[in-house]
Parts: sequence; C-alpha cells; structure tokens
Amino acid sequence: MTRQLISSGGPWEATAGYSRAVRVDDRVEVAGTVATGPDGTIVAPGDAYEQTRHIFATIERALGEAGATLADVVRTRAFITDLEQADGFTRAHGELFADIRPAATLVAVSGLLGEGSVIEIEASAIVGRGTGGGPI
Repeated sequence: MTRQLISSGGPWEATAGYSRAVRVDDRVEVAGTVATGPDGTIVAPGDAYEQTRHIFATIERALGEAGATLADVVRTRAFITDLEQADGFTRAHGELFADIRPAATLVAVSGLLGEGSVIEIEASAIVGRGTGGGPI
C-alpha cells in the first residue's frame, strides 16, 4: 500500500492535521474544500455557482498532483448553507460532470467556515478509471 499526501499549502492543514487530498494506491480522497483565495478570503461570497467553479478548480489541482483528473471522480459530496443556492451548485456541477456523471450528494447545513462561504465540496476518485470530461 502506498500513501501520498497532497497539500494546498493552506494554514488550516497543519493546524487541524489534515491533507487537501490523500492517495492510497489508486484511490484519491479530496477533503472538504471551500472557495478560498490565495489571501485566505472567500471567493465570490454568497454565490454558489462561482464558489463551486472555484472549488472544483482547487480539487482538480489536488487530483492532478495525485495523478488523477476530474474524469476519474466517482463521487462528489457537497454541503450548502442555503437551498435557494442549490441551482448554482447543480448548474456548475452539471457543466463539469455531464459526461462523467459521478455519484453525487448535496446536503443542507447550518453553516460553514469562512464568512460568505455557501458551499463546501469533497470528491473521491479512482486513478485511471475515468471516462469523458476534461480540464476546467
């Protein structure tokens, strides 16, 4: 069994003791990801569509470091603070995964870390098992 830890360099990773993603053999698990910019602020506060696009770009980079692509994603899990924003998430998810069609879950939650954050997303992938799709 091989284990690879992928870091995005965020301050919370060391503080909370987690990795952005972990690859074990051909599986990659990407941690819950919010739309945080390089300066630590939330990108597109209150906008689930733009936050989802930003989050999947971050997830795509982590997958790339693990040797995977969005086409290898087999499951996504999203946590949203406002169901009125669900259309923004589903539209962005559909644009990225229309041909890949991973199993997907969307759950309403009472809050997320980061002022203005309305969506947090996790992803699971199996390296080399992808079909369709492409980069953001």
